[in-house]
Amino acid sequence: MTRFLISAGALACAAAVAAGAFGAHGLQGRLSPRGLELWETAAKYLVYGGVGTVLAGLAALDGPGRALPWAGALLLAGAAVFSGTVFALALGGPRWLGAVTPLGGTLMIAGFVLLAWGAWRL
Repeated sequence: MTRFLISAGALACAAAVAAGAFGAHGLQGRLSPRGLELWETAAKYLVYGGVGTVLAGLAALDGPGRALPWAGALLLAGAAVFSGTVFALALGGPRWLGAVTPLGGTLMIAGFVLLAWGAWRL
């Protein structure tokens, strides 16, 4: 599980960098300023979730228990939900996705809290 978390987190970071570059260069002039702002926010939060997932995976290498792998899973899922819905909204997706976005943020918050707790117990 730890290798998966480290790899998945690193891939999320790579996707975030690619999305950020695409937003800055490929979407300039195609999206409204608000759409570009949403795109940038989604890319940033994908990095946050990716880095947190990598950290959870690395920390899980040092200690037993389930808290750290669960933290990584929550962070990865939260980043996917949050960033995915915000990317879709930036591209003109249905407005109801805005009601799903906070679920992703809540998952990320829970993941970071669980990461802190699990790291404290190492």
